[in-house]
Amino acid sequence: MTKLTAKKSVKTKSSTYDVSEHLRTPEEMAAYLDAWLDEAPEDAAGIARALGDIARAKGMSQVAKDAGLSRESLYRALSAEGNPSFATVLKVAKALGVRLHAQAVPSGA
Repeated sequence: MTKLTAKKSVKTKSSTYDVSEHLRTPEEMAAYLDAWLDEAPEDAAGIARALGDIARAKGMSQVAKDAGLSRESLYRALSAEGNPSFATVLKVAKALGVRLHAQAVPSGA
């Protein structure tokens, strides 16, 4: 006689990774933005999203206030569909306490 056993179904719960929850210090925030600028310097949308990640880590309402923008326009500008002006990027960077920097690129790179 064969004994049958029922296996209990285990459901796994998945969640979306939110990098903003892991950006705790100004140094971590600057390093995160610097990595985007270094690894994907031509990905304007990705860099804007990185600024958005940092803004969420610091508190979107306070960053918007410090940048002189409404909270809604800041969310929109730094979303995946956003296309912030360079002036907005500079205002947000200043409000975040980070600075964009230039670096010479070797010819042929």
